[in-house]
Amino acid sequence: MIKIGIVEDNIKIRNLIQRYLDMQDELDCKIAVDSVEEMLEHLKEYDAPDVLLMDIQLPGMSGIEGIEIIKKDYPDIEILMLTIYHDSHKIFDSLVAGASGYLLKHTSLPEIKESVENLMEGGAPMSPQIARKVIEHFNKPIKEKKNDSSLTAREQDIVNGLVDGLSYKMIADRFDISIDTVRAHIRNIYKKLHVNSKAQVIAKSLRGEI
Repeated sequence: MIKIGIVEDNIKIRNLIQRYLDMQDELDCKIAVDSVEEMLEHLKEYDAPDVLLMDIQLPGMSGIEGIEIIKKDYPDIEILMLTIYHDSHKIFDSLVAGASGYLLKHTSLPEIKESVENLMEGGAPMSPQIARKVIEHFNKPIKEKKNDSSLTAREQDIVNGLVDGLSYKMIADRFDISIDTVRAHIRNIYKKLHVNSKAQVIAKSLRGEI
């Protein structure tokens, strides 16, 4: 059972998503609030969810500010942005802060469910429009010379799989290796790049730093 929390100040959207997700047999969505501050209070008293769906423009603290605070105290929570904003700066700021995925609010309810499941399998779900924005922004101009990150060829393959939005299982299938081997490569990649999330690896790759 995947436990989900929602931080969204539009009550209609919040209630709609919560009802839909909570109806799914494999999902549990009992907590839905309208601000980061309210979610932080909830986390002090109750078990943390596996995934948080987070808006950016919120009353009080912004969603991007909230990511940093929540990830610092609850590093195991996966944060999936769900917002109307599709400008490159907010996308990048969210990923750097620790978000593991980025969806636009016109994403259908079944696609949100699929993205949550993909996230728990090690993926980094993004709306197609967001993925294009990220690539256009960070690969312009394309850097011919890349920094020496000392990644092996296989580790670079793993990074490319993450950039493609693949889950750990899909990466394992692509390169005919075990999921445990993928996880071992991921740990080595984090050490070499001095990062601690898939999103930071993806951001470095798209900026041409790998």
